[in-house]
Amino acid sequence: MTVKKKGLLAAGAVAVVASLALAGCSAGTAGAGSGDSTSAASSTLTVWVDAERVDALKDAAAAYQEKTGVEVNLVSKDVAKIKDDFIQQAPTGKGPDVVMGAHDWLGELVTNGVVSPIELGDKAADFLPVAINAATYDGKVYQLPYAVENLALLRNADLAPTAPTSYDDMIAQGTAAGVTYPFVVEQGTDGNPYHLYPFQTGFGAPVFGTDASGGYDATKLELGNAGGDAFATWLGSQGKNGTGVFNTEITGDIAKEAFTSGKAAFWLTGPWNVGAATDAGINVAVDAIPSPGPETAQPFAGVKGFFINEQSKNKVAANDFLVNYIATEDVQLSLFKSGNVLPALAAAAKTASADPLVAGFAAAGANAVPMPAIPAMGQVWQYWGIAEAAIINGADPVGTWQKLATDVQAAIG
Repeated sequence: MTVKKKGLLAAGAVAVVASLALAGCSAGTAGAGSGDSTSAASSTLTVWVDAERVDALKDAAAAYQEKTGVEVNLVSKDVAKIKDDFIQQAPTGKGPDVVMGAHDWLGELVTNGVVSPIELGDKAADFLPVAINAATYDGKVYQLPYAVENLALLRNADLAPTAPTSYDDMIAQGTAAGVTYPFVVEQGTDGNPYHLYPFQTGFGAPVFGTDASGGYDATKLELGNAGGDAFATWLGSQGKNGTGVFNTEITGDIAKEAFTSGKAAFWLTGPWNVGAATDAGINVAVDAIPSPGPETAQPFAGVKGFFINEQSKNKVAANDFLVNYIATEDVQLSLFKSGNVLPALAAAAKTASADPLVAGFAAAGANAVPMPAIPAMGQVWQYWGIAEAAIINGADPVGTWQKLATDVQAAIG
């Protein structure tokens, strides 16, 4: 693999190792499988990752140790527990130097004071813009991104030979195919606003406005604007009392079965379901999400990456490892192969997009916006899906939507 060393970051890491050697420091007490960092600076970086990413990072860890003398101890952690374990252990001086996680943890991590800003320097320009935007909180970059995930439109190319030019065109093609479902999207009894957000933004109705730095601003709730009313009206027209295209009885499993069995022409979903479709023998194409309104559909982007522990005694080495080793095309492609999610580094994303299915998700994500990581988003999720499910099931669209906006605003305070 190819690794690059440049600037003061690399020099700083070597200086750390040299000073440790002069001080007679031994390697840290964190052995293989340990989740704890040492309480003083050591020549070991402990990195928490999920099991699927351990092998993808072994070469980078070995290259870093060979170049700097700093051992990188990769610790496999349960994805369901990694965030809570980190928040609990980091303030005590334990836990890892670096932890893998999702960008929408940022509000919680920053509020709890457990992560440190990352110095990217000129490297920031090497990433997809949406990845850097997602990794930034209050004007500071806190995450080294490695993957960008967003929804796109999966099309059964045998049933619908051409990409739809609009939402109505998609439904027309799906209807003409003569299948049970022209189009499927996961909902469920509590709704699923994540999957409906591209359509909502098609009417110019984002959740929040932004501040001067481009970050989400909790004081600028946009749900109740005129675009929101237009979206709600349209959503009602596609529900129980309208076309019936949207149905809260369609769960994720039902949507998957419908598409993989050839009963649906189109499926709005993420890259995590592509394998199921291709394994079922479906001739899959991946298209941009067609907008039902006057604006471009903008799905949420979820960005995966690495955070530095605010209490780490090895911040310089941790920053160096992330910026000059993880943020390389070789390593980002290795991570891509472990999960088949679009790399966050632009050069790696371009290489991965040689696969037309990956290229389709990249194109669909060109207009994606980061899922809000601000704490106020918790109050939105609390009411959002329930309101959309009610509208789909026949509740007054505008009245229900305005109540949603009022309830969220009151919860935010």
